[in-house]
Amino acid sequence: MKSSVIPSIRYQDAPAAIEWLCKAFGFAKNAVYPNPDGTIAHAQLTYGGGMVMLGSGEKGSSEAQGIYIVVPDCDAVYATAKAAGAVMTRDIRDMDYGGRGFTCTDPEGHQWSVGSYDPWVQNEE
Repeated sequence: MKSSVIPSIRYQDAPAAIEWLCKAFGFAKNAVYPNPDGTIAHAQLTYGGGMVMLGSGEKGSSEAQGIYIVVPDCDAVYATAKAAGAVMTRDIRDMDYGGRGFTCTDPEGHQWSVGSYDPWVQNEE
């Protein structure tokens, strides 16, 4: 596992952001999953040994950035986060792209996504 904590960003124009990040900073497209309407459901860009995840955000949404944590036992982390007072914004579920995950906010409103999907392993197969 190269990284177990991955920053994530939401862009109103994610396709343009992907191109800009690749051109401006030299990121490489590891995976890009577009929606039928041209928005981005999910993208993974790599730079050296790091990665950033991004996707299209809804206009006017306060959700602009967050952190994704890769864990081996998502259900156990869900239980401890909930017991610690995390506010669940996306309840735990099996994900369409593999793995299991949930999203919550911490006491100051920062978004955290936790899941068993490991983008490093997924793209090595």
